[in-house]
Amino acid sequence: MSADKLIVTAAICGAEVTREQTPYIPLTPEEIANEAFLSYKAGASIVHLHVRDKAGKPTQDVEVFKKVIDLVRTKCPELIIQVSTGGAVGMTPEERLQSIYAGPEMASLDTGTTNFGDEIFVNDMPLIRHFASKMAEINVMPEFECFELGHVSNALRVVKEGIIKGHLHFDFVLGVPGSCPADVRNLIRMVDSIPEDATWTVSGIGRHEFEMAMLAISMGGNVRVGLEDNIYLSKGVLAKSNAELVEKVVRIAKELGREIATPMDARKILVIKDS
Repeated sequence: MSADKLIVTAAICGAEVTREQTPYIPLTPEEIANEAFLSYKAGASIVHLHVRDKAGKPTQDVEVFKKVIDLVRTKCPELIIQVSTGGAVGMTPEERLQSIYAGPEMASLDTGTTNFGDEIFVNDMPLIRHFASKMAEINVMPEFECFELGHVSNALRVVKEGIIKGHLHFDFVLGVPGSCPADVRNLIRMVDSIPEDATWTVSGIGRHEFEMAMLAISMGGNVRVGLEDNIYLSKGVLAKSNAELVEKVVRIAKELGREIATPMDARKILVIKDS
């Protein structure tokens, strides 16, 4: 796989992080959109969106997604918008799927059940097929979210079955408590399991974020950072914004000789048509 320009994804707020953990987590549509804009200015070309309700709790309400996406596109129309269909543990499949109807270019597609801390995040094959087929119907590009090696096989299964066609893009989520540990051996095994012409991103969780980022940069992959995955800029130092995390990975990439992809670059690499 050739080392194209580095695509940086900013995962803005997630579903789990609270204001008690960090005062800097954005919760309102306006706060989320502003964080997306600042991340874009710092070097992100994709924004990964979860949204919250008026109480700050995770929601997959399509109207909230539409409001956030409209605000983001007003501030930075070039940015690629990727919505989450993971939602939060315990949501129904149809509740989770609402986000794809808010007009994004991309959506996460979780390709297997996994332990998620003390909970279980359920994604069986019928659900994976259903989500994949709905994304294909409305031309939303999936990013295969793989928490384990077997999830790669599940993703390739829906491709083999003809549900998903075109360019394939994977996100290896490593370091979730109860799931696949974040280390170089696991990352290499997952990368070696996808087609040669596919692209991939790594999301290192918590303290693993920048360790995994450095590996991905040097291996020709791409990187996701953001307050959804990690609230610290360095040990014991809270990141005051998603943009600070993006800026740090951009600095690392430049030191390692990788150019940063603009949203237009990322669209070409991922084979996404210009909006």
